[in-house]
Amino acid sequence: MQITINGRQYAATPDQTILDVARLNDVYIPTLCYHEKVGASGRCRVCMVEIEGRPGVYTACTTPVQDGIIVMTNSPRVLESQRFVVDLILSSGNHDCLACEQNGKCELQDVAYYLGIERPSMKYAPIPPDPDETSAFILIDRTKCILCGRCVEACQHGVVNRVLGFQQRGLETRIGFDSNEPMGESTCVQCGECSQICPVGAITNKKAVRQGRPWEIRNVRTTCPYCGVGCQLELHVKGEQIAEVTGVDHAAPSQGRLCVKGRFGYDFIYAEDRLKTPLIKENGTFREASWDEALDLVANKLKAVIATDGPDAIAGVSCARSTNEDSYQMQKLFRAVFKTNNIDHCART
Repeated sequence: MQITINGRQYAATPDQTILDVARLNDVYIPTLCYHEKVGASGRCRVCMVEIEGRPGVYTACTTPVQDGIIVMTNSPRVLESQRFVVDLILSSGNHDCLACEQNGKCELQDVAYYLGIERPSMKYAPIPPDPDETSAFILIDRTKCILCGRCVEACQHGVVNRVLGFQQRGLETRIGFDSNEPMGESTCVQCGECSQICPVGAITNKKAVRQGRPWEIRNVRTTCPYCGVGCQLELHVKGEQIAEVTGVDHAAPSQGRLCVKGRFGYDFIYAEDRLKTPLIKENGTFREASWDEALDLVANKLKAVIATDGPDAIAGVSCARSTNEDSYQMQKLFRAVFKTNNIDHCART
């Protein structure tokens, strides 16, 4: 089918929404509650559009396409509706961008910039500070929360930890953990999915605080070193120091989701006592050696044992922090080359 957006025609399929078609064709429609990983909810009411011949405005993230419809994303009526909603959001919180960790990567900031809103025109009663710093790796600042629900959907249906939820009602509505417990006392496993999916500065990475602004950061993609699953990491590096780690959306196998080790367990690379060269023990004392010397020593020792006592006299254990491919090669080495089935894998790290 064909639909028209802002005077231009685009191809569409029945399973798509207006927002889907717009994003595929680089037509910007501001959103806050929508994220591909959690789906559409129509909660924030920011993605309003007009459809010719129909009364009112519609949420682009929940409105399915129909053949021949004519959509306007930037008409005066649409922009007025979007400005009013964003104005209300900005008026009901402490959105102090200068000190916020999300400054420069905040979606509310981006939407306000697009709509030309420099400061809110209204002011609700002050929201009392309600920080939660009880967990190991995540900071909660509810005065910045816009109740978009992304974190709730991600926790409930994405990583399925089912810890986060909306609590209380009306003006008192807030994000809470289990039965209204502090995050650090809840059943949260600190996977950090909520911090990655939060569009504002309400849920942030504690280790990344004041480690660098987006314009100081370069991104390096790599593979998580903790197990053989192969989750893709985005290292946010300032200088030669990792400021933060996030998952890579749309990348197999985890589609941006990480465990607590992959997201927060990167300090070991800066350990002063980390081994950087092979060590060989001589007379009860370790000395540094080259890789060639160490590998030749291991190969010769293995050959000698096999020659004397047969292949079943040796055994191998593949490290759980090696990649799946490395573990495959390890078992291939023992079974096909050494001719023994004495190979195991310590997948218990």
